[in-house]
Amino acid sequence: MDNELRNKGQIMVRRIDLNSDLGEGFGPWQMGEDETMLGLVTSANVACGGHASDPETMFQTLQLASQNGVVVGAHPGYADREGFGRRVIPMRPDEIGRMCAAQIGALQGIAAQVGVKVAYVKPHGALGNLAARDRDVADAIVAATRQISLELAVLAISGAQLEQAARAAGQPVYSEIFADRGYLSNGQLVPRGQDGAMIHDADEAADRLIGYLQSGLMPVIDGAPIALEAHSICVHGDSEGAVSMTRTIREKITAAGVELAPFLPDARAPL
Repeated sequence: MDNELRNKGQIMVRRIDLNSDLGEGFGPWQMGEDETMLGLVTSANVACGGHASDPETMFQTLQLASQNGVVVGAHPGYADREGFGRRVIPMRPDEIGRMCAAQIGALQGIAAQVGVKVAYVKPHGALGNLAARDRDVADAIVAATRQISLELAVLAISGAQLEQAARAAGQPVYSEIFADRGYLSNGQLVPRGQDGAMIHDADEAADRLIGYLQSGLMPVIDGAPIALEAHSICVHGDSEGAVSMTRTIREKITAAGVELAPFLPDARAPL
């Protein structure tokens, strides 16, 4: 955590990033309110042709991110548009690594046309959850990232295998928590479809985050709160009410004395 204060009741984190999964439309079909969200977040995880997106969607999303000074990361996922990347596709770890490399490269190619930098990698949906618990998959994603660039950071679920794999490999790694998802006592997210998986109330989500920022402890649905490290907060851009939730979180967190800023501030500069 950044600039910790040990006094009870005080905000422990003075600066944190706010990210969202964006660019998840395809062709004429739009997903979420990307233009508005890119005026609210500080980092954007941009879909790169696996679970969603296409070259034009990538281009438009990256342009909007550049105009708003938002740092950009690649958001690779299973090639499963029908399931929006939320179903595990049986693949070997080495195949997963090549799939991620292809998608990261696709986004880098479009980013070069816009004149922005792809600064980090964050796996999407079922792939991200699998990398959180399966070390072989986590190692494959980190290896693919390292082969592209030793400076390409990894954004991982806090405390997960992907975070540990990146740290062990010496790849830059940052941790995230989720504003709109419930947690289990093992640090993993409550599976979608189960009770407690999603938080829809913006005030509830913001108040939970402020409690975390004060204590470093995240409430879970099956036990006592757990300690998590975080450099970034994620709000899912495809969720209903994402804009309202993001605005409420921004207002309440900044009112509590926390600055919202990218976890990779230097990546805002053009190529």
